[in-house]
Order: sequence, then C-alpha cells, then structure tokens
Amino acid sequence: MTNKEIVSEFIDKVFNAWDLTECDRFMREDYIQHSPEVKNGRDGFKEFAEHFFAMKPHMHVFKMAEDGDMVFVFFKCTFGGQENAAKVCDIYRLENGKLAEHWDVLQPIDPADPGASGNGHF
Repeated sequence: MTNKEIVSEFIDKVFNAWDLTECDRFMREDYIQHSPEVKNGRDGFKEFAEHFFAMKPHMHVFKMAEDGDMVFVFFKCTFGGQENAAKVCDIYRLENGKLAEHWDVLQPIDPADPGASGNGHF
C-alpha cells in the first residue's frame, strides 16, 4: 500500500466514519502533532477527535499528492451536513506505513462568497 493510499484509508475509516478504534492501525503511538489545539501522540489525537467528531465533520477531498514519506491532502470539511465549511490542507509524514507527524492549514469559508476572483474556493 502506498503512503497516499494509507492516508486515504485513514480519512475514510477514521475521519469520515468517526471511528477512533482504527487509530492504532494507522498512527504511531508517538505521533507528532503541529496543530496548536491537539496534543502529541496517538492518545492526544484521540482526545481531540472525540470532541471534533461531535460536530459530525466530513472531509470532501479534492486533491491528494505523495512525495516520498509526505502526503498532502487538500479538502473541504463540512460539519453536520451544513454548508458551513473550512478549506484545509493536511500534511502527513509517514514512517513504516503509519502516520508519524501532522501539520495543517485551515481557512473558514463562506460558501456564498466566491471570493474576489469569482473562481470559488475549490
């Protein structure tokens, strides 16, 4: 399985199915986190995700790219089926087939506002 396929399956099984029982399969125990609101380690991710999943998020992936041990995911995250959303780029570093490190960039978006260019957010 490629790193990109591992991250894709992680998104489907954990984030979009809200299933934290799958974390052990996908994440290293010493997972390094660069999101300021999330603690380090697999347990830190689980603690964050318990609260995050209460908002019923869904990741709509637009682009995913792999470069060696790094995977870049560009997606729209909606909550509870509502139009409120965020534009996100997650970056994962994998080690021996498991997520080892994570960075992200987030931007809240208003789906009614296409932006100054008129091209939309995606």
